[in-house]
Amino acid sequence: MLRKPRLFVGDIPTHVVQRGNNRQAIFFAENDHRVYLGWIAEAAKWWSCAVHAYVLMTNHVHLLVLLYPKIVRVAVK
Repeated sequence: MLRKPRLFVGDIPTHVVQRGNNRQAIFFAENDHRVYLGWIAEAAKWWSCAVHAYVLMTNHVHLLVLLYPKIVRVAVK
């Protein structure tokens, strides 16, 4: 069964979760967290979105991101 399309409402932050494959670890050293945060900062700048909060766990990441309407149409395809 196909998943329903995500609903994005302007000016409301979106909760994004990224997990490791089969819930395996995605961070192995302290430097991995810094590198990942650098990538998130670059992506936020590139896509003109705002990251309001983040939590980096050993095997997954939570992001609270404000996506602007014109960007959502391109990014979610």
